Amino acid sequence: MRLHTHIAVTVGLIALTVIGSTAGVREAAAAPNVVGHVYVNDNTAGTNTIGAFNRLADGTLVAMKDSPFAAGGAGTGTIVGSQGALQVTDDGRYLLAADAGSNQISVLRIDHDGKLHPVESSPTDSGGIRPISIAVHDDLVYVANLGNGVSGSNYTGFKLHDNGRLTPLRNSTVPLPNTALPGDVFFNADGTHLVGTEVGTTDPGTFKIDSFVVGHDGRLTAAPGSPFAAQGAGPFGSEFRPTNPTQLYVSNAHNGAGKGTVSAFSVARDGTLTSIGDSPYPDNQTAPCWVEITHDGRYLFTINTGDSTISRYRIHADGTLKLLGSTPIKNPTGVLRSFDARLTPNGKYLYVVDAGLDAVSGFAVDGGNLTELSSSPMALPAGATPFGIVVTASHPHDD
Repeated sequence: MRLHTHIAVTVGLIALTVIGSTAGVREAAAAPNVVGHVYVNDNTAGTNTIGAFNRLADGTLVAMKDSPFAAGGAGTGTIVGSQGALQVTDDGRYLLAADAGSNQISVLRIDHDGKLHPVESSPTDSGGIRPISIAVHDDLVYVANLGNGVSGSNYTGFKLHDNGRLTPLRNSTVPLPNTALPGDVFFNADGTHLVGTEVGTTDPGTFKIDSFVVGHDGRLTAAPGSPFAAQGAGPFGSEFRPTNPTQLYVSNAHNGAGKGTVSAFSVARDGTLTSIGDSPYPDNQTAPCWVEITHDGRYLFTINTGDSTISRYRIHADGTLKLLGSTPIKNPTGVLRSFDARLTPNGKYLYVVDAGLDAVSGFAVDGGNLTELSSSPMALPAGATPFGIVVTASHPHDD
């Protein structure tokens, strides 16, 4: 059974009651100990919104005054599984949000106090149907469109201008099979390669990884042999190692209960993927979906939505993985459904979107160890069905 992709759930009032009393829902203006912000793509039906928090030095999140902010497009109002539905530009000036309900991408300017304002030209047509993941490198943007089962599934490129305007990149669209069901699209650190995952259906022939070389004009050239067969069912969350743009990690979400794995690949200059060591590496949990790697490239965390845990790996110099263990996530009502995750710029805290509970869980990070914050989970605005998260710093040194 596919555990998370493209499904809707009804969340009872008890969930909101449990998290509504936590410290994370206090509303406050920016205070002296605010070191940054956390944003979540709420994917709200009708007008989509972005939930915004002030992030304190101890990791606590405080709801920002005037949050949530209107994105401009529309959400679906149903839970959507993907990684990267919300992104921030490299210079920290703009936030890009997938509006899956209106087939658009919204661009919002980030003010010095963290508040958001849609740019004048936003939102922009996504170039397909149901955008669910965004990749950004400098002024180049690619969007993964899920499609509707008949058409509209693709990767489409855009140029992001200095004023925040998105314009389509001519001849950049890469069509995908209607069975692809993309889960993620992302660049490596130097922007020379772009990878997308095809979560697929129940047919093993649909579990694919797309690998491209990015040209000087921003257009994509498929690697020889791409798409590559995944090493497990439902390749989903993915990330290049921040300290080595030739090492790629992909979670395999649909192997079954207790059988999740993470694959490690070496990426050649032409985009060809080669397995690293004994890949795939066992996770011993259910539905590892979202991948986040520490900025120093030493540890990998994967979010197991099937059993509300986070698996922790050490990454060796050669790219091989060693499983360190799994950390449970507080699940007060049993409907947590942990989704996308993001580290703070200084790497001290990890935040996880809880799609079933409409909340954000927070963890202190100590090397490869995680400790959940006492204020976690922290509630999102009413009506949120979140599927993307971004963490920013107020100043270059974070705190």
